[in-house]
Amino acid sequence: MIKIAKGLLVVLASVGFLEITSDEKVHALSLEFDRQIGTPGFGPGQLFVPQGIAVQPGTENVFVSNGRGLNPDGSFNPNLGNRIEVFSNDGMYLRSVGSGVSGSRGEGLDEPADIKFDPITGNVYVGDVFNSEIDVYNPNTGEFVTSFGSFSDQGPGDIFFGPGGMDFDAEGNLYVTDFSGDFVNIYNREGELVEVLGELGTELGQYNGPAGIAISQNTGNIYINDQFNNRIQVLDSDHNPLFAFGTEGTAPGQFNEPIGIDVDQFDNIYVADSQNNRIQVFDAQGNLLTIFGDPVAQPGPPMPGDLPFSTNPADLEPGVFNWTAGLTYVEGEIYVGISLRVEFKF
Repeated sequence: MIKIAKGLLVVLASVGFLEITSDEKVHALSLEFDRQIGTPGFGPGQLFVPQGIAVQPGTENVFVSNGRGLNPDGSFNPNLGNRIEVFSNDGMYLRSVGSGVSGSRGEGLDEPADIKFDPITGNVYVGDVFNSEIDVYNPNTGEFVTSFGSFSDQGPGDIFFGPGGMDFDAEGNLYVTDFSGDFVNIYNREGELVEVLGELGTELGQYNGPAGIAISQNTGNIYINDQFNNRIQVLDSDHNPLFAFGTEGTAPGQFNEPIGIDVDQFDNIYVADSQNNRIQVFDAQGNLLTIFGDPVAQPGPPMPGDLPFSTNPADLEPGVFNWTAGLTYVEGEIYVGISLRVEFKF
């Protein structure tokens, strides 16, 4: 018997009123639980460690990256996870994309992380952590299209590494955070690396474990979860640092390892505050608007090399989170991946 991470996807709906003043700032926002997608486990339509979430334009199908499977001895299990699970928007399981392959570029997935849809081709892009690349698939047929990129390896004591968050700018360039390298890679339409932003540090424009990234469709501003600096950094469309907000802690507006991030049509900023087990929402200037979520009552201690998951599967009640990570905003709804820890016998 070994301990295995399991999880599911919850959907929150933005509710309340949006009071727009003459300067177009949003002054009110709240969230409520709407529905959940998937169940914990390892079979078809079941999820464990859902790190990346994307909603396909047109179909509104929900694509969820589904973990890295391991055998009891800790070796890689290609048949456990390592794929993208596809659901209808109301939660019906449809199919999967990709399969598990380790150490062979372009032929499969070894821990899929963030996922995004190309706004030009409609293909789905997947951060492939242990294969250190971005993999591209046709989302409708599951056909592999191409792979590109290279990212920093796992360092001593690192749990996270490789490609982190992803997003496309208005020209279709892809921005990908390199979690262990503490910078952001920018790739053109041909998958060529054209620019690198940042370095390790605590000043503006420096990062310590950059995770999620989101780009405003209105301004082109870039929002980056600077995970281990426990802050959100904001860059303009020319990549100049504008400001940062947030500090380490548990109080409103503080963070404990923020991971997922997205922005809505008003440039409100939605942040998955992972270790604080909550979603925090800010306006475009970094002012706190609302908080949703409560931590599990008795979270279990992390295993060596693992994430801190819950020990109790009964913690799956709405509004109770353990390790909020993947997050995406689509038309008034926030999709959030959550995980917990239970025991499972092979």
